[in-house]
Amino acid sequence: MLGPLPFVGHHIFLVDTAGGDSAKVGGRGLDFTMTARAPVFVVAVVDDDQGILQSLECLLESADYRVRLFVSSGALLESGCLLQIDCLISDVDMPGTDGFQLVRLVRAARPQLPIILITGYPDRLTRLPALGGSNPRLFTKPFQGHELLEAVSEALQSSR
Repeated sequence: MLGPLPFVGHHIFLVDTAGGDSAKVGGRGLDFTMTARAPVFVVAVVDDDQGILQSLECLLESADYRVRLFVSSGALLESGCLLQIDCLISDVDMPGTDGFQLVRLVRAARPQLPIILITGYPDRLTRLPALGGSNPRLFTKPFQGHELLEAVSEALQSSR
């Protein structure tokens, strides 16, 4: 076990995890064991608004999700990572392939993938087209971050 290394008034702890799934950290009255965590879920976010992408990235990462960001439906579909994501959050109103079209395309490849749609135009949801399979969860902007996190968690639990 290595102790703290001085670094301008702070300490850096080196943690050796070569022995397996846990690591012991200690020094100066601090002593705890870190164990392997549950598998990390990957959430893809598709939105043409960079501010929304950054906000959702911070929110989802704060809940320990791995996040993949895409500025368009086409960027997601061309990325080749559709099989690697566990949940999709998409804006409805985007240039090119909109969120409704994206849902239909994703459902064809991954019928059970949980999908959450967000929109700043609630009137668009009254004309929700048939999307095939189970309907996605819908959020209108602005929405509460904790409600979105709850919806992601529920969607992931029900898809397993």
